[in-house]
Amino acid sequence: MNYLTHAIRFLDRPEFVAGTAVPDWLSVADRKVRLRPKHLSPWLTDPDPALAEFAAGVQQHHADDGWFHATRGFAEVTTILGKMFREALGPGDGFRCGFLGHIVMEMLLDAVLIDDSPELLTEYYSVMNAVDAEFIERSVNRMSALPTQRLAIFVRLFQREQILVDYQDSRRLLVRLNQVLRRVTLMPLPDEAIRVLDDGRRLVRERMPDLLPADRFSLTTTIPTLLAKDSLP
Repeated sequence: MNYLTHAIRFLDRPEFVAGTAVPDWLSVADRKVRLRPKHLSPWLTDPDPALAEFAAGVQQHHADDGWFHATRGFAEVTTILGKMFREALGPGDGFRCGFLGHIVMEMLLDAVLIDDSPELLTEYYSVMNAVDAEFIERSVNRMSALPTQRLAIFVRLFQREQILVDYQDSRRLLVRLNQVLRRVTLMPLPDEAIRVLDDGRRLVRERMPDLLPADRFSLTTTIPTLLAKDSLP
């Protein structure tokens, strides 16, 4: 999942929404810092409600990824997208099409949600901007084994740049995708990839029921429900 998909069910809970973004923020801003589920448990019942909400949001991210990456839709759509990129870009592995299938599917999932309900994007950034970047960094440093001094700077950049706005147009989405590829030292994609993004957007839309099954993803599905389901034999 990407930023909006993780957060869309919780847009009335600012600290929780910020927490859902933290694992992805850290993967960009400071990769050595991780918030694992084992780090979060003591904070879920913290007397400070903002801190407890924040920890619950991070936990929600991990719970979402657990079931999402196990769905049939995830396996099939990422594979199809990888093949689409291979056909468009040629047989060489310089673009790592399997990796592209994964990250592009998640970006396009946000894109389809935005296409269907643009007002949610405005609400998302309104909620996200209500959370202080210094609070986010301090909270991570209280919970993690290693501290970071880079997160608050990146959060403010994320709040200001509003990168998800660009997901509504495949050409602008390609710019954002190439930023990701450069960050992980992969070759940027040529303009031929725009057609794959257009076709992929239609594919993701068609497979939404398999990517976000109703029994797992609904506006009333909270983390206690998910954890209870995961604990069943």
